[in-house]
Amino acid sequence: MVRNEIRLQYSGFVIFAAKMLSVATGLIFQLMIARSATTQDYGIWFNINDLLTYFIILAAVFPFWAMRFAARAEEGAIKTGVIANLAISIAATLIYIPLIPIITSALGVNPKYTPLYLLISAQIIEIYLINALEACLRAKKPQTLGYGLLIAETFKVVLGYVFIIKLQQPLQGAIISLTLAIAMQTIFYLKLLWGEMKQNVKWAYVKEWLKGSVANIYNVVGSQIAAFIFIMLFTYGGENARSNYGAAAQIANIITYSSFLAFALYPKLLAEENSQDITTSLKTVLMFAIPMAAGALAIPDSYLTILKDEYKEAWPILMVLAIDALVATLSMLFSYVLYGLERLDEKAKISFKKLARSRLFIGFSLTYIHSAITIPATFYILTNYTQNQPVPSALAVAIINSTARFAMFLILYAMVRKMTEIKIPWKNIAKYLFASAIMATIIYTIPHQTRIYATLSVTALGGIIYLALLMALDKETRTLAHSVWQEIKIKVKRVPA
Repeated sequence: MVRNEIRLQYSGFVIFAAKMLSVATGLIFQLMIARSATTQDYGIWFNINDLLTYFIILAAVFPFWAMRFAARAEEGAIKTGVIANLAISIAATLIYIPLIPIITSALGVNPKYTPLYLLISAQIIEIYLINALEACLRAKKPQTLGYGLLIAETFKVVLGYVFIIKLQQPLQGAIISLTLAIAMQTIFYLKLLWGEMKQNVKWAYVKEWLKGSVANIYNVVGSQIAAFIFIMLFTYGGENARSNYGAAAQIANIITYSSFLAFALYPKLLAEENSQDITTSLKTVLMFAIPMAAGALAIPDSYLTILKDEYKEAWPILMVLAIDALVATLSMLFSYVLYGLERLDEKAKISFKKLARSRLFIGFSLTYIHSAITIPATFYILTNYTQNQPVPSALAVAIINSTARFAMFLILYAMVRKMTEIKIPWKNIAKYLFASAIMATIIYTIPHQTRIYATLSVTALGGIIYLALLMALDKETRTLAHSVWQEIKIKVKRVPA
């Protein structure tokens, strides 16, 4: 791999554009589920996915190191990463299937839903494969992940319409549609990496990754412990509490898509350290994240009504999660910096002693501090104050989780500042905030819409107002579109006729 070939802004915008297009397809898919299923079934849908995460906690462990090795052009790293992850996925599936009846019984889930929990097991293998393939492509051609996403989203919506709407199978149809869509995405990625897949597997890499994976497993276990608050929300707040939180999160998570504008920053920093790339990524990400959060804060009830009228009352949850999503976006960006600047595996060797003393390991420890705050607080509030109250329970969990995340972000930021000099573009941020505030005020004063097209129209209006104001205020914004277009033309010229 030619290490300097990754184009930071081009790759970021391709993936971000794909992600934003997936907002429409994702919204359509969620609408099909939410409007075809009862609120109780919708809560089951989120619980199925909550449980699935505990069996895919190792999916990103080896890919984390495979991507770093591939970014440094270590031969055989890609095939080794894919094969190793496939082996783990088979083991995880064989553990998942016999445990599900026991787990659902313990959670008090109606036995009629058990087949659905079993049906989704096919996605375990797919998710492990996708993680490995995307990690390797990220090291070589980050923009292709955007193409893969569009393939998956297209198939998901088309198949969802057939199974969910036409065949009237909301949950079963959703699972089948997703499974087949991910399969098509996997085939596309394999085709892109077919040349590398012909190389030899190097089990010596796995030995090194196993040493390094102690830290990764430590991290993912911590993340899953932190996610236990959603199991508690389902148990003590009820299915409707989990569906209210899930509905609000569906909207708020769109804000985090702006982090993909910095997606190529991580592999680029692995190849060559340049603090200016960090500042550029920070400006680009906040240019979109701030107005997206402002829009969610301005008309949260309208966005929730898109899913279903019953979720309108969850508007305070969305407001909290919108701010949380902005913090999460910044956390992801600075995580890219921390991972990209870490050099402990630079020569395809990993020292456990160095790993244990690295800032990487300290960063992985933040999830445990997060859990130490959220789990006892969530248990106390749900059992003593909001039990079986859907909206208050979900709101309490949102506030607790968001507060802990902000505290962890401050620690992460302090760590990164010690690793490298970061120039914060305060003038740009002030312009983004000003334009966002004007935009949010205008769309707030417009009567809040309850129809999908009307809400999307108001959103489009807000976007136009924001961009117009920003282009008038900021010279960099006026030249950004031209810069990206030049990047696209360069790429097009390189494609053989």
